[in-house]
Amino acid sequence: IDSVFVNRSLAMEKIKCFGFDMDYTLAVYKSPEYESLGFELTVERLVSIGYPQELLSFVYDPSFPTRGLVFDTMYGNLLKVDAYGNILVCVHGFNFLRGPEIRERYPNKFIQRDDTERFYILNTLFNLPETYLFACLVDFFSNCDRYTSCESGFKNGDLFMSYKSMFQDVRDAVDWVHFKGTLKEKTVENLEKYVVRDGKLPLLLSRMNEVAKVFLATNSDYKYTNVSICIQPGTAHRPWQSYFDLILVDARKPLFFGEGTVLRQVDTITGRLKIGTYTGPLQHGIVYSGGSSDIVCDLLAAKGKDIVYIGDHIFGDILKSKKRQGWRTFLVIPELAQELHVWTDKSRKFVLKHTNTGSVHLDSSSNERPDISTIQRRVKKVTHDMDMCYGMMGSLFRSGSRQTLFASQVMRYADLYAASFINLLYYPFSYLFRAAHVLMPHESTVEHAHMDIDTESPLATRNRTHCSDCKDLDCKRNQLTRSFSEIKPPNLFPQTPQEITHCHDEDDDEEEEEEEEEEE
Repeated sequence: IDSVFVNRSLAMEKIKCFGFDMDYTLAVYKSPEYESLGFELTVERLVSIGYPQELLSFVYDPSFPTRGLVFDTMYGNLLKVDAYGNILVCVHGFNFLRGPEIRERYPNKFIQRDDTERFYILNTLFNLPETYLFACLVDFFSNCDRYTSCESGFKNGDLFMSYKSMFQDVRDAVDWVHFKGTLKEKTVENLEKYVVRDGKLPLLLSRMNEVAKVFLATNSDYKYTNVSICIQPGTAHRPWQSYFDLILVDARKPLFFGEGTVLRQVDTITGRLKIGTYTGPLQHGIVYSGGSSDIVCDLLAAKGKDIVYIGDHIFGDILKSKKRQGWRTFLVIPELAQELHVWTDKSRKFVLKHTNTGSVHLDSSSNERPDISTIQRRVKKVTHDMDMCYGMMGSLFRSGSRQTLFASQVMRYADLYAASFINLLYYPFSYLFRAAHVLMPHESTVEHAHMDIDTESPLATRNRTHCSDCKDLDCKRNQLTRSFSEIKPPNLFPQTPQEITHCHDEDDDEEEEEEEEEEE
């Protein structure tokens, strides 16, 4: 649980700036208390705009939702998919559909993920309450006598409510709760109930201050940030602002990583914005509103790979900062603690799954067709049991041997990830986070023994290393030389590199290598 996991190598000593998101990163919300609060307030909002009173009976069930699910606004289904859109799990209300039922709606058990008008990805921790609420609403209307189910929604007399309109009502209700409702107010009233206080946070930020610049970029406003950031839990007072070289609120990510918004100064006494665009130099202790990632780089005198940005939002924090700015990325995945517990505690089930399955050696000449149905059923049962150890939707990262969309995004965009960024406390700032080699099947399933190529095989001509001796190689090349003219090109063949020229890792830096050679 205290580990930091590596997708791409990162040398900490090269980092000049550490950037932070606030919600679910610096301000860690307690689960399921915080999700329950968001769920209750959203249901209350829906009832206030005309939804049935019976919905108030629902309570949030943390065992149902997981991040990374997709809501189909045409058929009202929650889908767990892989990176390519293949459906791994399909739920209509509280009803988990089996293969034949899924194929009635999705003939190839596949969706076009880029159809954003129809499919909405519920990727954030803030999405968990509404994920469960979608299931509650669909199940309620499907089983309520007053409503008749249709392919794309429900009818009540002359009134028709589509899944799309229901989806939009929920999304509007969630936005209302977050921006106009009492979610923040109730959170602030009871910080002990809803926000985790970690005594190690001030220590880590202080150590970061000694080796690099530290900045905060949050979508929250200053008033909420000021009371919820919880950096100094019950010890000698030190203003939380003093831990940061730059503070940006109202960042409006992911817009922040593109064109951004006007940079303005915040009056920290009133919380109001000062008029005009801020054009001055970076001043310690001043709080800014808006801005962009380009402005951050200018104020901190840093470029893309000098910065590690730490956040929980795979799209708003990690994907956009990586794709648009080239920042290094650290994804906070609070669910990882439970995922690791299940993976290690229940791993014996997977060992059982892959052992004692029997083996029969057959080739293309065999007409025998062994009955493997018993083995297949056993594997499916063990995989299902393992899935249910994580929750009703299974693991956040996989379904059996198949990785989820969320897992593929983590691997693609997060250089580092962990259950908490506090885990950085257990590594020196000179540490090199080195990524493990990702082996392809032909590299991981073949024994590492010498294999001679059959010289009679057509594939033998594809050997690109005929000669281990350079002289032999020159000899063979001379045999290939065509003499049409006495005038020859300066170089007939490329030369094998004698120095390190290939980039083998994410953190290879040619400029530093050249500097080291000059110093030598």
